[in-house]
Amino acid sequence: MVVAASCYGYACHRQRLGSFRNRITNSHFIILGGVYVLIIFEIVHRTLAAMLGSLAALAALAMIGDRPSLSTVVEWIDYETLALLFGMMILVAIFSETGFFDYCAVKAYQLSRGKVWPMIIILCLIAAILSAFLDNVTTMMLFTPVTIRLCEVLNLDPRHVLIAEVIFTNIGGAATAVGDPPNVIIVSNQDLRKSGIDFASFTGYMFLGICLVLLTSFPFLRLLYWNKKLYNKESSEIVELRHEIRVWRQTAQRISPASREETAVKCLLMQKVLNLESVLRKQLKTFQRQISQEDKNWENNIQELHKKNRITDRVLLVKCISVLGVVIFMFFLNSFVPSIHLELGWIAIFGALWLLVLADIQDFEIILHRVEWATLLFFAALFVLMKALAQLQLIDYIGVQTALLIKAVPEEQRLAMAIILVMWVSALASSLIDNIPFTATMIPVLINLSQDADVNLPIKPLIFALAMGACLGGNGTLIGASANVVCAGIAEQHGYGFSFMEFFRLGFPMMLMTCTIGMCYLLATIIGLGWTL
Repeated sequence: MVVAASCYGYACHRQRLGSFRNRITNSHFIILGGVYVLIIFEIVHRTLAAMLGSLAALAALAMIGDRPSLSTVVEWIDYETLALLFGMMILVAIFSETGFFDYCAVKAYQLSRGKVWPMIIILCLIAAILSAFLDNVTTMMLFTPVTIRLCEVLNLDPRHVLIAEVIFTNIGGAATAVGDPPNVIIVSNQDLRKSGIDFASFTGYMFLGICLVLLTSFPFLRLLYWNKKLYNKESSEIVELRHEIRVWRQTAQRISPASREETAVKCLLMQKVLNLESVLRKQLKTFQRQISQEDKNWENNIQELHKKNRITDRVLLVKCISVLGVVIFMFFLNSFVPSIHLELGWIAIFGALWLLVLADIQDFEIILHRVEWATLLFFAALFVLMKALAQLQLIDYIGVQTALLIKAVPEEQRLAMAIILVMWVSALASSLIDNIPFTATMIPVLINLSQDADVNLPIKPLIFALAMGACLGGNGTLIGASANVVCAGIAEQHGYGFSFMEFFRLGFPMMLMTCTIGMCYLLATIIGLGWTL
């Protein structure tokens, strides 16, 4: 009797523990939703929101008895990505000292003949082509300073142009096996290689589909921007004055008054801000609002712009171009010759150190001030959050539910429905959570699904649907892709930050349209034309 009672009590305890574990496991939706509420309504900075979310996810793990150690949490951070970001930030910070970005802005202005939409299309197309071969983050780190300076020259609002660029960067990155991290994960998988998914076949099929997506994206972008005022509603002098006030105020706020001299400098900067605000008020009183439609005097302005925006340090420019050229060449080499065993993060770090030595930087702190520390911390917290949510079985739950839905479809419609489901689940999930762990989790789910005799589905269409959805879904929200966050961070440092909702209003419709085109391409080639891939 005593033994039976003990067994019954133990069974009840196990049942209560299992029920408690299920309630805690379901908390991943609450945690993810809470992070998005903080970011969408800008209650706190997105970096702090990611840190609070990761802390809540770790607390949920501790409550189910699966508390990770500090060393385990540190291992969850993807240091290769952080190293890539840090190294490229150092390279771009030194590069900006040469005046090269200003010079490029004037050349792009000259090439577009003073017309805004040809210029935007040129920038977006170049960004898409580069991101097909370079990492998306690297492309945006090189393009963002050029775009901001160009918009300042044309008196445009840089935020709309930057959002358009980063959207096309994410689209272009889906075209090749090395353009986006999910594609790299797919091509690197040994089981998929045995199924015939290699670099050439993957790139050939995806490239054709993404070209079709790009062709339809440009007119849709023009439609989205139809009623948007790309020009600033104030004169360029007032816009520059507002921006100068913002930069001086940020500089003053970053000074910690640890000594009497630093306090004096901070007071001088704040006094300068007050003087500039007084000048701004006077200009606003005399300003008659005129919204420019097109710079009709672009030919007369070219000479003046060339005088103001020229290369300031040609020797440093040669050094920067040499180092950056070697770094980009090594990126390509790493993509096509994996046997060199040198990761992208190490390449960027070595390049940054090499350029620091060549440039003979005396005041290292000035360069460090230009590093987006908030962006780096955001990614570190996001890696911990996503790994903790994976431990709470969020991604596994999405994969299992997708497989169950596919199995429930009649056999004659199963392949078409599987492509649609995998495509849209991947797109929506990648717009909300990091697409890297999602792709890594979905690959074995799809492999097992294809090997199930009751399902009888080929693996290749499912993998291409996963790749298309995971890459294009990054345009759905601001934190859907790494390039989005990096672009927003650099723009914020220059005084042109854009919010979650500003990105969402443009990015989410573009995501829906591009995913629809991608889905139609998959269905037309696989179901309609019967391509065996």
